[in-house]
This record gives sequence, structure tokens and C-alpha cells, in this order.
Amino acid sequence: MSAMNRRHFLQFAGSTLATLGLSQLDILQQGNRYGQVLAQSTNRKLALLVGINNYPDGIAKLRGCLTDVELQRELLVHRYGFNPKDILIVSDDSLLKPTRQNILEAFETHLINQAKSGDVVVFHFSGHGSLIRDPKPLSELIVNKNGKKESVPNVNRVNGTMVPFDRTTNNPDQVQDIMGRTLFLLTQALQTDNVTLVLDSCHSGGGTRGNLQLRAVPSRLGGSSADPGAVELEYQERWRQKLNLSEDQFNTLRQKGIAKGVAIGSANYDQEAADAPFDNASFFAGPFTYLLTRYLWQQSVDESVGTVFVNLARSTRAMTSGGQDPIYAANPESNSQKPVYFVPPSTPFAEAVVQAVTADGQIRYWLGGISSLSLNANQAGTVFTAVDRTGKEIGQIEQTGRSKLTGTGKLKSGKLADLTPGTLLRERVRGLPANLKLQIGLDPSLGKDLAIVRTELQKLDRVEVVDSSRSMNYRLGRMTSTYKTQAQGRGLAAIPTVDSIGLFTGDLRPLTATFAQPGETVADAVTRLAPRLKAFLAAEVLRAIGGVDVVQGPQTKGLSVSVKSTGQAGKQVATNRFIPGTEIQIEIQNNSDRDLFVAVLSIGDAGRMRVLFPYVDFAEGRERIPSGGVLKSPEPGVRFPLGAPGMLEIMVLSSSESLRDALKALKEVGARGGVSSTRSLSPDPLRGEDAVNIVGALLGNIDRNTRSDVTPMTSNAVVDTTRYAVISTTIEVIPG
Repeated sequence: MSAMNRRHFLQFAGSTLATLGLSQLDILQQGNRYGQVLAQSTNRKLALLVGINNYPDGIAKLRGCLTDVELQRELLVHRYGFNPKDILIVSDDSLLKPTRQNILEAFETHLINQAKSGDVVVFHFSGHGSLIRDPKPLSELIVNKNGKKESVPNVNRVNGTMVPFDRTTNNPDQVQDIMGRTLFLLTQALQTDNVTLVLDSCHSGGGTRGNLQLRAVPSRLGGSSADPGAVELEYQERWRQKLNLSEDQFNTLRQKGIAKGVAIGSANYDQEAADAPFDNASFFAGPFTYLLTRYLWQQSVDESVGTVFVNLARSTRAMTSGGQDPIYAANPESNSQKPVYFVPPSTPFAEAVVQAVTADGQIRYWLGGISSLSLNANQAGTVFTAVDRTGKEIGQIEQTGRSKLTGTGKLKSGKLADLTPGTLLRERVRGLPANLKLQIGLDPSLGKDLAIVRTELQKLDRVEVVDSSRSMNYRLGRMTSTYKTQAQGRGLAAIPTVDSIGLFTGDLRPLTATFAQPGETVADAVTRLAPRLKAFLAAEVLRAIGGVDVVQGPQTKGLSVSVKSTGQAGKQVATNRFIPGTEIQIEIQNNSDRDLFVAVLSIGDAGRMRVLFPYVDFAEGRERIPSGGVLKSPEPGVRFPLGAPGMLEIMVLSSSESLRDALKALKEVGARGGVSSTRSLSPDPLRGEDAVNIVGALLGNIDRNTRSDVTPMTSNAVVDTTRYAVISTTIEVIPG
């Protein structure tokens, strides 16, 4: 990695990290070489986890940082073999409160004083970030433009910080944040090179956006950035002298990048990281931390940290509607080839872990590896397979209840004595609600029309009106001048006209194609949007069947999916990012030891679902991919050009047996569209009822086949996760 590419990491990142890091090509190349690198032996594994929700008055409170800490702790203990005694938590709920002094002393005593050469060190921070003036700043910052990182002059001479609970001082022009300079020195002082920094906060924005609370605060109210307090500068000077670094040596090291190890930030310097609601807002978490921990729970093959980062960056951007690009850096460059946390997992992949077994036989377990959509769908009738340390099945648990990320169940098969705390669980059968509904939040911008909209939406079958803070996916509202300004700040190319009515995502990204012209009544708007809401509903059911949102781990039932430009028209800007008019092709590789049957659909921001495969003129059996085989959709010679800027989700349904009813429905619908005489996929989307009917046929197939092997105690639809999968890949169309 060049010095130009590495030197800014402590300046622009989402938490206090800032460097351009490796290019995606670098990371992928190094990830491919990972299998040739032996895992480094370690002696001790130490972690310091910091989470701050309850900031004092004057600083916006957060809701998901303590969840982040819990997610990381359970992962480190049960997947990576950390001794709980070697994990120190500094948070609102711990004995050590997250003051500046406590955070720094914990880093010194728990990490610096204990870690020896060869040990593993993890530091995680979830809380607010900010920017303050740097007395000796780096000359440039990195900003993100359309997925590309560019350097800009650091004209304001700022440095990223972590905001402790007690950041304020008696001087309104000074704060006692923990600067990136300080984190660099502390990391430099560690005796081991096996260091991972994970920082889930940001510097840009602040306040709220839709149902998100942003993890950033200004260094002072209004005006320019505040200065670091004297105590911070004195602390840095003391550590610089301890490390026997001259000022010039210190600055030279900073210019080169991070001190050592691997550093991951949740968002770029100029972007927003947020608390997001999950499971109908029953809990909040940082999207990046939640995706990271879930990915690592489900990681069934060895992957380098660089490869993991590429997949997580793509998933985080998809979950946050394109508004959050995680960043990454390694020093030395070869660290990108190492396992996450510099140590391979010590247990098999899983999605849950037993926490306790009561005297009356009730089993309590932690669901940190389950996707958020699986949580929403998870009902009585869900069955988990318990596995031993070799991955062998030792029993089954049927779920009887759940609260947030904690499930309860009873033994279905096996011996209760074998299910001790720490036993790993894999989802075997997913029970779905009897009547899955599309949740729509109502935005306050509807004003006096709120009651009318609620009444009209309640007339629609399988649509549920919820508080806007609970709806992560969709909210109905009116474009305002404030929302227009926010959309412009996010770099959106097409923005609806002020006073028009349409759909937003939960974080207020307008789904432009769903808006009409101003003057439309709210009743007419609901009527116009009804078919699109049905398509969105069908997509929600598909995601629930697959138990997937946007995180893609290697455990995908043997399929890998990639989307690439054919090179015939348009342009691929980056991985899964294209300009309008680009002709794309979806490539599906069957890496499993069995044949798989597939169907491919897409749904875009406009709420239009299309069948991409099978085509109407395909004979039965063409949807089968033999073991080791590849399917390309559309097939060579058929065009699939992308439309206007926005997000497009590609959903691949796979099964170990033919989904005859669903495929028949797909082909019947395809007869009204399919491949045109010009060898292009028809631009005509599925009608709303078509989408719902296809998914209904699919679910009926799956439920019947699942019950032939497993008999859960529920009449609701069930899905055998060992036989069916839905792989969701989101691509982004950006202005050319």
C-alpha cells in the first residue's frame, strides 16, 4: 500500500479512524492468498469494549451502543474463544462508566499493561464522534463521492474524535474528546501487532434522520470546531515521550497511516453512522456492528479480514440506503491477509448460542447471528439444531418465545444434559407468521392528512400502519423543502418535487419513482401506490423465507452470486455500482455437492418486481444448476439494461428440489413479459397481484416439503433452512 493511500486513516474515518486503506482489488487479491497463510499462534486474547448511550444533557442520547457491546462480547466469547475474564466493558451499565479517564485508563491497564508479543487485542468503541481542531493536523482529508474516495485539503485543520461521557469543560471553546492522535499513540504502545480497532461512530451530521439517531455531535454549538482541552494535549505529550518519539517522528508515523494492526470504521469522514431500529424497534444497534457480528457468526469458511471487509462494506451501504461506506486500513499491508481479530474462529459457524438451561428444562439462547428479518419472522415453530464443537448435531430445540435478541425454547430431540451454556445453535426450521404484512410508517409531513392516509392504507390487504420510528423499510410522506435539502446533501441525483407524495425509506431517502406531481390527494396517492405496495410485500415474504436481509456470509447453501457489466453498454463504477443504461448479467455459481434449482427476481425503488429467470420459453429443468455449474441470467445475447439511479435488489431463490408450483407461476407471468423480440428482458414489471401470487405458490411449496421431514408444533408456514435459501444482492445505480 502506498504512503498516499495509507496516511490519512486517523483523520477521516467514522469514529477516529482515517485512511484511504486498501483498494478493493488489493483486498480481494490478498484474500485469495489467505489460504496459503498459516494462522498465527496466540497466547492471550484481550478485548476492551466501550459503549455510550446515556450522554448528559446537551448531547443527544443514543440507543444502540450497548447492544453493539453485547453483540461483540458474545461473538468474541463463543465464536473466537475469548475468556470472559479477559473482556473489559466500559459502558453506562458497567462498573466502569465511560468517562474520558476511565476509557484511557482501561486501555492502559487492560490492554497495554497486559498484552505481550503475539497476543490478540480488540478495541471497540460505539458512541458519538466529533471533529475538533488539530494543533498539528494532517494536510488532507478523504471524502466519499459516488463510492470513490478522494483527498481534499484539510482547510479547517480538524481531527476526528471519540466523544466520552464527560467531554465538556469549563471553557466553551474546548472539549476533552479522545482524539485520533491519542488513539494512535495508545495503539503504538501495545507490545503486540495483532491489534483490531472497530469504531462505530461518525463525525458528519448529527441529530436525527427519519427513524435514525446519528452518532455524531458538533464539537460546540454553532461556529467553528472547538480546540482540544489542555488535559488531552498533555496526555498526548506524555505518551509521545514514553514512546521516545520526537515530534517529527510522531508526525511522520501519522502520515503513513495507522500505528499497527487493522482498523475498521463504520463510515467515511463526510458520512453519517447511526443507531437503527430492528425487530419492530424492540432494540437498536449500529448497522455496521450488527452486520459484522452476524457475518462472523455465520462465517463457515476461512476468509481474510480484507475479504470480510469488502462484503460488509457492500452490505452496510445497502442497509443504509447508500448513505454509509465503512472504511478499513492495515499496517503492515500483509495484515489484510490475516483472519478477523488475528485468530481463526475456535468453534463451528452458528447463529445462536445457549446461555442457560433452567431446572424445569427451559432453554435460553442468544440470537446475535440471526438476520433481522429472521427475527421479525421468527415465530413459535422455529427449530434450532444444537451442534457440538465439531459441528455434529446433538439435539434440536423448538422455540417457544423470544424477546429482542434472547430466545427461549424446549428440547425437541436429544439429551438436555448435552445443552450446556455455550452450546452452538443453527437455524433448521424457520416458522413464519400466519399473515405476513408490509409495515408502512406515516411521516409527520402528511400533517392534517395523516388520519385520511391511515384509513386508506388500512383498507389494503396485508398492509399494517405502524409508528414511523418502527418502520426501517418504508414510510409514506410528502416531500418538503427540508427533506429536499437532506436528499441533496446525500448526493441523490433525482429528487421529487416539493409537496409531492410518495414513499421514503426509514432513514428518509426518497424512493423517487414512487412520487407523482404536487396536487395529488392523499387518497389518490394510496390508490396509485397500492400495486407497488403489493410488490414490496412480496419481496418482504421472500426475504422472510430466506431469513436474509443484506448481509452475505459464505454460508449461502453453496451458491455464490455476482453482478457484472457485460461491457456492451454503460459502465460499472465499482463492485455492484453502475451508471444508468449499463447492461448487466447475474452469474450464479453452484459450489455445493448437489444440484440446485433456482429462480431470479428483482425489485427496485419504484416497487416494481420482475422475473429475470426462468424465461417463459425455458423448458422444465433448465432452472437446475448442476454441482459445480454456472447459470448466467440473462443468457448471452439477451440484454438487461439498468434504469434510473436508485437501488435494485436481486433475489436468487434456491432449492435442492424443484419448486414446480412457483416456477409454473413464474412462467405464466413471464408469458406477459419475458424476452422481447429485440432480445431484451421486458421492462414490464409483475402486477401487484402477480407478485403476491407467485410468492404464495412458492411458500406453499416450501411449507409442504418442509413438513415432509420435520413436524413443528405450529400451523403456520415453515421453511427448512437446509433445503431452501434466498440470496439477496443489492446493486446501486448512480448518476453517470
